Amino acid sequence: MSKFSLKDKVAIITGASKGIGEAMASIYAAAGAKVVVSSRKQEAVDAVAEKITEAGFEAIGVACNTGDMVEIGNLIDKTLEVYGKIDIVVNNAATNPVFGPVIQTDIAAFDKIMDVNVKGPFELVKLSVPHMEAGGSIINISSVGGISPEAHLGIYSVSKAALISLTKVMAKELGPQGIRANVICPGLIKTKFSEALWSNDDLTKKFVKHLPLQRIGESDEITGLALFLASEASSYCTGGVYTADGGFTI
Repeated sequence: MSKFSLKDKVAIITGASKGIGEAMASIYAAAGAKVVVSSRKQEAVDAVAEKITEAGFEAIGVACNTGDMVEIGNLIDKTLEVYGKIDIVVNNAATNPVFGPVIQTDIAAFDKIMDVNVKGPFELVKLSVPHMEAGGSIINISSVGGISPEAHLGIYSVSKAALISLTKVMAKELGPQGIRANVICPGLIKTKFSEALWSNDDLTKKFVKHLPLQRIGESDEITGLALFLASEASSYCTGGVYTADGGFTI
């Protein structure tokens, strides 16, 4: 079980104030990591970091809008100031301000989605890598929409497909340095982000009827995979695209 330990590792997790990000922050801390909890609002990340420290583990909160490249630089600076290194980067933050056909998406919404979902992860990794050593792990959180476009989530799906491709490029380029890059593609998970989908009973019934597991997932059902990819247990895994979707992509 020692291969799953994150003892003395420093992990940055974006979008970690709730949902999948918060669940990952909690399990990483329990596995021994020093966790940098990041999301847009300082109050929200402080609350998560406080819960982690009250449980006897180590964490700090650093506010960061991943669509703002200056704030990403500050996230890196603060992490290095407190912990002096970076071992694990999880790009979990995402946005989707539109729901409808691609041709009805205005350019401002397109830019916002791409800035947060693609450009932000690119910049965070770019700034982190100089401070990572062999054994470092990059985990990007995409979506099943990045594998097969989801109805009315067109540009979001495009951004998540781009993130999958970016992960594979990172895996190829960073592999010689001993740094791995993998991507997780969750299906419909019961989070605040996806509430518009799962809170509609009729829509939910139609959706789960076609799932082999016949139910929507929970945030903590992503954490085992996230821990595996962050730890030495996955030391020979890079460039992988891992689904956690109840069988949606079968």
